[in-house]
Amino acid sequence: MNFIASFLLRWSLTTLPLWAASYIFRGVSFDSTETLILSGLLLGLVNAVIKPLLVILTLPITVLTLGLFILVINTAILFLVQWLVPGFRIADLGTGVLLALFISVFSFAVNRLVGR
Repeated sequence: MNFIASFLLRWSLTTLPLWAASYIFRGVSFDSTETLILSGLLLGLVNAVIKPLLVILTLPITVLTLGLFILVINTAILFLVQWLVPGFRIADLGTGVLLALFISVFSFAVNRLVGR
């Protein structure tokens, strides 16, 4: 698979759980389809660039919490994306944590189905 096709597949696999979450969780909303697509792109970029650094920096606390601190990192990343993208809203911290958990499980399942 060439680079562009691979990039588009990863982008859609990042955007798909955001779209599904907007229908499942009352506290997650997007003003438009463009906002959803931009949020998916930015979430993918932040996950590729910033998340590995955060995981390394917080490795001791992640080990102490048996990996549960990754959920805190994922939630923080979602709130960063919300802050950067106008029109993407997460109602509160509880919704953010549930959204991070949902995206993690949804992405894992879809990636297993696609074979990545």
